[in-house]
Amino acid sequence: MNHSDTHTQGLRFVAACRLPTEYGLFSLHGFEEIASGQEHVALVMGDVAQGGPVLSRIHSECLTGDALFSQKCDCGPQLQAAMRAVQAEGRGVIVYLRQEGRGIGLINKIRAYKLQDAGMDTVEANLALGLPIDARDFTLARDIYRHLGVEEVRLLTNNPEKLATMRRNGINVVERVPLQVGVNPENEGYLNTKAEKLGHLLKIAE
Repeated sequence: MNHSDTHTQGLRFVAACRLPTEYGLFSLHGFEEIASGQEHVALVMGDVAQGGPVLSRIHSECLTGDALFSQKCDCGPQLQAAMRAVQAEGRGVIVYLRQEGRGIGLINKIRAYKLQDAGMDTVEANLALGLPIDARDFTLARDIYRHLGVEEVRLLTNNPEKLATMRRNGINVVERVPLQVGVNPENEGYLNTKAEKLGHLLKIAE
């Protein structure tokens, strides 16, 4: 199915290219949302359409963590750890969704960060701005998996809601693979909030 300009339910596949990285050689697949034009990508290593369950991470874009090395979150270390895990297996998919700040966008995330600097947690800050706690659409990953021919995944995540969403939308998640990395003094409160208020499966040292 990997032909240019093919369609899934909500996405249009545009093109793929080779992407040599610090973590090995991936192929980079580009997608565009049909309704909005928003762009998303998938990093693919090995033959993921055959050979059983595929190690995978669904990673939401985090400019501050992924590219600017922020210690306010654990996003950058999670992305790097996922790429290392796929490299170690020689096969896997990292779905990279352009849903900054759990879907609220970069500028709103900066506004929320300002409130967090004043003492609010991540949930309180979003609510104070009149924004949803989590506005991401994980069903986009379903369409990407279908395009790639992935039927079963071993999902690198600490987020049980992500597991539930995938299963509700027809993705067969056969295993949750924990991905706890990047804990530091700046983000301990953030991670505790994810565990206590959002149900993430994390163990944070007291």
